Amino acid sequence: MTAPIIKQLPLHFGASTKSSVRTQFAALCYRIKGDKVQVLLVTTRRTGRWIIPKGWPMDGMTPQKSAAQEAWEEAGVVGRVDAQPLGLFSYTKQVDDEELLPCVAMVYAVRVKSLSKDFPEAGQRKRKWLSRSKAASLVGEPELARILRDFDPRVLR
Repeated sequence: MTAPIIKQLPLHFGASTKSSVRTQFAALCYRIKGDKVQVLLVTTRRTGRWIIPKGWPMDGMTPQKSAAQEAWEEAGVVGRVDAQPLGLFSYTKQVDDEELLPCVAMVYAVRVKSLSKDFPEAGQRKRKWLSRSKAASLVGEPELARILRDFDPRVLR
């Protein structure tokens, strides 16, 4: 079963040009507990904001495999990634104290089978299971909030 594609909001890049936008791949990690869908958020390492795991494309990996790898590295997620993306969101990544990169992240659903206590960024991030609406209220990107609110893996496409 694949999750339905979420209605896409327009992307915003501020004053950046299209050629300066970088691509990342993100994992919307979820589980179904009883009849409720829960999503997993993690904190950023620098500011402690709530986000979903995401990162740069990886050599030799498909976009969905890259998203699954980020879910492992940032949240200790072991699961099954969907081959079809849910949607995109835009944000600005602070690379260092002065450099800001406009990014677009392609989001893939990852059904969580288990969470490991020992994973690459275990001591650097917090992780938390939340309802879709609560998760949407905690993230800073409007397009990501929309994807989280509208996500329902129980609906067939």
